[in-house]
Amino acid sequence: MPFWASTLLVLLGMIYFNIFWEAVVLFLLSDLLYGIREEKFYGAIFISSVATGVLLIITEIIKKKLKFYN
Repeated sequence: MPFWASTLLVLLGMIYFNIFWEAVVLFLLSDLLYGIREEKFYGAIFISSVATGVLLIITEIIKKKLKFYN
């Protein structure tokens, strides 16, 4: 599956499910398999998994503030 398709599915899963830890695991696995050191991030490898974790926390905070979300 292309990277953009898995990213789209992860975003939809984060919105639909309560706490979607599988997204972090998916991108951690992706970083472990295909990740390389990024010089613009000071040699960090796990950029997409950290970004997914931060995005998961942000979506959970936003979902708690919405009135129509159960």
